[in-house]
Amino acid sequence: MRAMLCTAFGGLDGLELGDIESPRPEDDEVLIDVSVASVTYMDYLMASGGYQMRPDLPYAPGTDAVGVVRQVGADITNFKIGDRVACSNWFGGFAEQMVAKEWRCAKVPDGVEDAPAVTVLHNYLTAYYALIVRTTLVQDETVFVTGAAGGVGLATVEVARKLGGRVIAGIGSDNKAQIVRQAGASDVVNYRSENLRDRIKALTNGKGVDVCFDNVGGDVLLQMARLMNWNGRLMPVGFTSGDIPEVPMNLPLLKNYSIVGLFSGAWCEKFPKESFLANEVIMDWLAKGDIRPHIDRILPLGGARQAMQLIVDRAVQGRVVLKI
Repeated sequence: MRAMLCTAFGGLDGLELGDIESPRPEDDEVLIDVSVASVTYMDYLMASGGYQMRPDLPYAPGTDAVGVVRQVGADITNFKIGDRVACSNWFGGFAEQMVAKEWRCAKVPDGVEDAPAVTVLHNYLTAYYALIVRTTLVQDETVFVTGAAGGVGLATVEVARKLGGRVIAGIGSDNKAQIVRQAGASDVVNYRSENLRDRIKALTNGKGVDVCFDNVGGDVLLQMARLMNWNGRLMPVGFTSGDIPEVPMNLPLLKNYSIVGLFSGAWCEKFPKESFLANEVIMDWLAKGDIRPHIDRILPLGGARQAMQLIVDRAVQGRVVLKI
């Protein structure tokens, strides 16, 4: 089958179009004919060799895909051949066929197009796990989301607003302000051009934020470690800055706040029933119009390298989708 392959852990230079053997589903997996795939920063990080997992080479990157079920394993009960599904895996989406565990799939509701459907499981499941499971966000709490214009960031802004939170969106360029406001942010902070400490203190009357969902790491997370409210929850999600900071542990002690780790992929592995139900909830939100994922652009399969470069350059608002 045709696929975009990672042939060496060298980032974009290791990607090339090629052919690879079609995967075979295990008893608890489905095999789909892929129509579209979503491109994430994790795809780039894994292809660069910087992720905690290194698949055998060559492999097809791509965590999320939508397509039609071609084959089901012996233990599958929720899906049948011909169903249109969204699915997630650690890799495999940038190819004509992909396998995924049953509990990492969800039926795509009638009337929902492929492109938005392929963006929701990774993005919104991360936001769901962060705000509903890990930090148990309650109404009127203040949430600060860094990297807010990216796919996961926008999803978190939307879900936080849906749960009744007040959302402050952190962005790195002013041209991203409009999209985060459209997603539900009441205030916007450009942490590259504004004084983050002064702005957060002004927006929270000196109290700080209740929940910080940080995609960036580095100096941004270190500053937010000093800008948490009493009983707040500081959540490291990713390190797109390339800098993994060390937080002085007297800071959470003084404010009685928690540092809450977030690794939604591991949660899915350890709690498959819960994650499967969460996927169904998210697809129901999508069908009802409660969430509106933003598609930055749609590229052909051969555009995977371009898509990853756009993500690295922080030139993407929402998600880039590949049409397989």
